[in-house]
Amino acid sequence: MPDTELPIFPAPGAPVPDFDMPASRNRRVSLAGMRGRPFILYFYPKASTPGCTTEACGFQEALNALGSTGIPVIGVSRDAMKAIDKFADAQALDFPLASDTTGAVTEAYGVWGEKSLYGRTYMGVERATFLIDAQGRLVQAWRKVKVPGHAAEVMKAAGAA
Repeated sequence: MPDTELPIFPAPGAPVPDFDMPASRNRRVSLAGMRGRPFILYFYPKASTPGCTTEACGFQEALNALGSTGIPVIGVSRDAMKAIDKFADAQALDFPLASDTTGAVTEAYGVWGEKSLYGRTYMGVERATFLIDAQGRLVQAWRKVKVPGHAAEVMKAAGAA
């Protein structure tokens, strides 16, 4: 597979990769801790950037609808906890933002890869969202997410529309 392609994520119904990460407000998030309830796991490139702020605020606004379905949201980036905590506090985000500084989780979920911006290529996190069922299996994946309307689309898929 060429370096520019992202790994193919398992098909719906397949088990998702395990994870255990520190998260905002001195929390920890893990696949084992989420067992027994469906959840949304989304990956974003960098805390406190315009697109990531818009996306996080979209999920925050959707929490009431998502909460009524019992589906929590977890955001993941490769930022250090200091940057993540600052971002979560500045945006008053109630849901956990996790830190994957080692890159193990972003790589396991196939969202770490070559990107380009203004003719410059670099390695980075693909904006992606995964709806995961109570048994830790993939329900639906959104890859190369466009932020406007994304939270509403995920809510609809989660049955919260």
